[in-house]
Amino acid sequence: MPVTARPMVAVEGVRRTFGHGSAAVHALADVSFTIQPGELVALVGKSGSGKTTLLNLIGGLDRPDAGRVVVDGREVSSLGERGLVELRRDVVSFVFQTFGLVPVLSAAENVGVPLRLRKLPTAVREARVELLLDLVGLRAHSRQRPGELSGGQQQRVAIARALANSPRLLIADEPTGQLDTETGLAVMALLRAVVQAEGMTAIVSTHDPLMIDVADRVIRLTDGHLTQPDPPR
Repeated sequence: MPVTARPMVAVEGVRRTFGHGSAAVHALADVSFTIQPGELVALVGKSGSGKTTLLNLIGGLDRPDAGRVVVDGREVSSLGERGLVELRRDVVSFVFQTFGLVPVLSAAENVGVPLRLRKLPTAVREARVELLLDLVGLRAHSRQRPGELSGGQQQRVAIARALANSPRLLIADEPTGQLDTETGLAVMALLRAVVQAEGMTAIVSTHDPLMIDVADRVIRLTDGHLTQPDPPR
């Protein structure tokens, strides 16, 4: 029998409810799917469909009420605090709709923050930052601060920063939500390129159907329920 690669992400029967009684909100109801290594998956659904809740569970920012989440062979839903810190340091990285850049730091300094936290040698850190800024097309803007960059450029810096520690899984929650359509499509194309260049897996949430064309596969959520996943492209 052929050897099947271990999924990068396995979500199994996950439920998540907020509140109690008549005020309870069932954010996710019995959601199950897998994502294979190297896939770029678009997580699609309207606002309030459960996309952010699901991404938070995958990234270890929240825990399910039932079911389990496994990332790169680690059962995220049962990790202790130390295990979660290691997961977010070594395996998973995030890109958010709000860019979250440090205003007083240059683009290069923002990208280098995770590398400083790991206390890498200066030469190694600077070489990695230069490579990442090249990858996102911003080498010429390395000394500019966020306020001197466009929204699309700021999101590119945020993507480069998310890649600093060479994550195996990139989670992007509505990364084009604050961008115009043209810039948003460019950012999605960039995510496609960096997934290939860095050899990683990515799951990107969006409510904009125009943003899904670059994905390998689409997973759709409606009111916390998984609808029939689109087949691989």
